[in-house]
Amino acid sequence: MIDLTPLFISLKTALLSTAITLILGVLVAKSIVGYDGKFKGLMDGIMTLPLVLPPTVVGFFLLVLIGKNGPVGQLLNVFDISLVFSWEATVIAATTVSFPLMYKTVRSSLEQVDPHCIHASKTLGVSEWRTFFKVILPQAKSGVVAGILLSFARSIGEFGATLMIAGNIPNRTQTMPIAIFFTSESGDMKSASIWVMVTVMISLSVTLLMNIWLDTSQKHKRRSEV
Repeated sequence: MIDLTPLFISLKTALLSTAITLILGVLVAKSIVGYDGKFKGLMDGIMTLPLVLPPTVVGFFLLVLIGKNGPVGQLLNVFDISLVFSWEATVIAATTVSFPLMYKTVRSSLEQVDPHCIHASKTLGVSEWRTFFKVILPQAKSGVVAGILLSFARSIGEFGATLMIAGNIPNRTQTMPIAIFFTSESGDMKSASIWVMVTVMISLSVTLLMNIWLDTSQKHKRRSEV
């Protein structure tokens, strides 16, 4: 009987990281869309960087940041807290690598919101944040949902950064991708194949849900425009 702990760890990690990514992605996308300064391109590049960097490079930067001698690590040492090789480290890694997908998807949707609706809301004296939550976000919800699904799928498949800062600790930090790597390395191809199939099924299901959602949203939008 195969141990299902890597599945539960992966799901728990992906769910929490997606929730964090949703909040950060929406807030950062809103800030970037509303910023017209000369550093906008640079800021966008920094936000997108984890998407194009090798996961091991992302893991190295995280290790330098939250490691025992890193700025965050030294601060946490004061409170006797260590993030490296903990379950929390898997969440940090998954959040970091999935954030660009949420950010880019949400930003694209925010930029397509009808500016006349925003102007009308402000003309009526509605506050900026109320306008954002009541006017802008509802129009950008298709992108937000797509970002949630993409971020979740990316979190489920995260390997490189997670291995570097969380390691392979059974029942604690061993996610499905890490289980695949180490079971195949040890010659247990049966277990590795099972985890590969589970990972593919979850990722494919998320992709299908995203496509169904986007198709439904497009059809609803066309009907409302008729």
